[in-house]
Amino acid sequence: MRTIRASDIAVYTFCARAWWYRITGVPAENNRELVEGSAFHEKHGSRVVMARLQGTAGWALLLLALILLTVALTIQWMD
Repeated sequence: MRTIRASDIAVYTFCARAWWYRITGVPAENNRELVEGSAFHEKHGSRVVMARLQGTAGWALLLLALILLTVALTIQWMD
């Protein structure tokens, strides 16, 4: 009995013939395009991770600035 995976459903929904080729082991004829697409997605994924890190760093710097401002105002108020 074969397990049906979510990726199988996605491929079948997109193109039933592509699904059939995949389960019968027929090799793809567009290997160059597949490699280029994988490289594009890899690069895009790296950019997304970097953007998230930069956003987190921005929030951390904002929080640090607010803490320093609070400390400075507290010290000034105590004098």
